[in-house]
Amino acid sequence: MKKTEWYLEYEIQINRPGLLGEISSLLGMLAINIVTINGVENGRRGMLLLTDNQEQITRLRLILKTMDTIKLTKLRKSKLRDRLAVRHGKYIHRDADNRKTIQFVRDELGILVDFMAELYKTEGHKLIGVRGMPRVGKTESIVAASVCANKRWLFVSSTLIKQTVRSQLIAGEYSNDNIFIIDGIVSQQKANEKHWQLIREIMQLPAIKVVEHPDIFVQSTEYNIDDFDYIIELRSHEDEEITYEVVENTHFNQGNGFSMFD
Repeated sequence: MKKTEWYLEYEIQINRPGLLGEISSLLGMLAINIVTINGVENGRRGMLLLTDNQEQITRLRLILKTMDTIKLTKLRKSKLRDRLAVRHGKYIHRDADNRKTIQFVRDELGILVDFMAELYKTEGHKLIGVRGMPRVGKTESIVAASVCANKRWLFVSSTLIKQTVRSQLIAGEYSNDNIFIIDGIVSQQKANEKHWQLIREIMQLPAIKVVEHPDIFVQSTEYNIDDFDYIIELRSHEDEEITYEVVENTHFNQGNGFSMFD
């Protein structure tokens, strides 16, 4: 029988010597394997577990709820957020009002790159939007995640080195394994109809598309924010406001020049 990965998280109520050993022994008696252990914020510990016996997970839940030294907070089949929390010792945070929106600050670039790389490894169409102020690390994180996922990235529009807009791709660039990167502001303000036709073609591919400034992008297309599978927000600090007026002015006053690839 195939083994299933589970995520166990508990909050320590009484931190005494031997607590982790007791829980590890309990898991051993239930024939549940421990894959990884780490702290995951605010006095909580997370574990990735592996077992082929659903009944043992049910028994584990009942036993843990009787322990006064811990408070069981999660016991479920593992999700991407759980695996990253154990790997990095920190949870990624969702917007309270929109569960598609994942929030990061600049100090969490390592987690962000890891998160995006895992998304890139999935097959099929996925549309990812990235919000953030200039020079916060958006494009660099998108590219770094492509490297981590062993994927080739292609700039359809960008300002990373100089303002660039593509109006066509060569045959090999239409691969579903490529990561297509679009800057919503550049496409809106500098593109021609050939560029928009190229974007429509790319959107039909069962591949990963990453759009910087998705709110600007949807103003010039038939797409809307609900079409995005994830919206990633990257800030320099938690209280930073993402203001598009500032973003647009910065994009086209950097003296980087502009080129069209035909």
